Amino acid sequence: MFRRFLLTAAAFTAIYAPASAQTFSEALAASKPILESRLRSETNDQAGLQKAEALTWRNRIGFQSGEFNKLKLLVEFEDVRALKDDYNSGINGKTTFAGVGDPEGTELNRLQLTWTPNKAATFIAGRQRITLDDSRYVGNSGWRQDEQTFDAVRGDFKHGKWAVTYAYLAKVNRTQAEAADWDSDSHLINVAYAYSPAFKFQVYDYALDFEGAPANSTNTLGARLSGEKAVSDYKLTYAANYASQKDHGNNPADFDLSSYSLDGGVSRGIVTVKAAYESLEGNGARGFITPIGSNHGFRGWADAFSTAGNKTLPNGLVDRNVSLILTPKSPVTFLKNPALTLIYRDFETENTGQAVGTEWDAMATTDLTKNLSLMLKYADFERDGAGMPASRTKVWVALEYKL
Repeated sequence: MFRRFLLTAAAFTAIYAPASAQTFSEALAASKPILESRLRSETNDQAGLQKAEALTWRNRIGFQSGEFNKLKLLVEFEDVRALKDDYNSGINGKTTFAGVGDPEGTELNRLQLTWTPNKAATFIAGRQRITLDDSRYVGNSGWRQDEQTFDAVRGDFKHGKWAVTYAYLAKVNRTQAEAADWDSDSHLINVAYAYSPAFKFQVYDYALDFEGAPANSTNTLGARLSGEKAVSDYKLTYAANYASQKDHGNNPADFDLSSYSLDGGVSRGIVTVKAAYESLEGNGARGFITPIGSNHGFRGWADAFSTAGNKTLPNGLVDRNVSLILTPKSPVTFLKNPALTLIYRDFETENTGQAVGTEWDAMATTDLTKNLSLMLKYADFERDGAGMPASRTKVWVALEYKL
């Protein structure tokens, strides 16, 4: 049904699309290069394992063409090298070391054709980056050196305050080079109504079916409300989300789980304070999962609960956290747009209410030039008793260049 809708919409927009005057040679001349380079040190001092020390270097190169007959072509290759490889990448066999999920590999990261017949519709076909909302359920896992991309067909439609996104996923190119990719027969649909900056309402249905990974085949149906508003010298933000998740496709299990989250923030000048609560239900055998989400940004930067990226315990997980973000004026001219983030998290199981542990996260970022940035990052998870994920401390230092 979704694919029939997409083809019908494509035919309709083609009829009413205005002709493009740009020639093919002009489109080639308007092409823009893609050049990115990220050098990152990561250490993971995890109880019970050898300390991991990784120095990885990721490079991307490609181009985005100009427009020809409402079409644009993007090609991008990606290469990840380990300059220091005393770590378990998940596929290198170094299981006595703690984990750093950045294996070596070279691959085609993106190859996509974009058709924009008019202002109301955009279609993208091919290997592409897809992020929806805050990337909690659908994202590119951009924290890892090898990002997650999708072999997909996507359509975005806008009318007034309404926006609709539909995507069919044929393959998920995950963050472990090509060793753990999933063939897919999955559908994503997200419908949003933006009444005002203070009120945006969305409903979504993500029906995921993965060959070779049946435990991750799920149908997640939910709704999200978010917004922001200026009050005097303050900026207020909020978001609320609820979702239910059931077994789907080739998943042999039978379950019905839910998740909800609430977060709010207030900013004034250089200071932002946020508080958040997220609950992911568990039934003792499995918890609510987010198999294609950008999970590093949620439930702690130490990734203490990560199982195939899902970051949920069988008895579920509750994450209570508060954060402080500072964006001070730089004291020196060669450091631009500095930002400091500090987060405290307290975890417990959703099903049994058992204490899991606490975590401190901290990060400092700054731009060194227009194209070069520096990041220092720290995460310290301390478990609260036997049977919980191992305590660990992680430290990152990264330099990133983007043309």
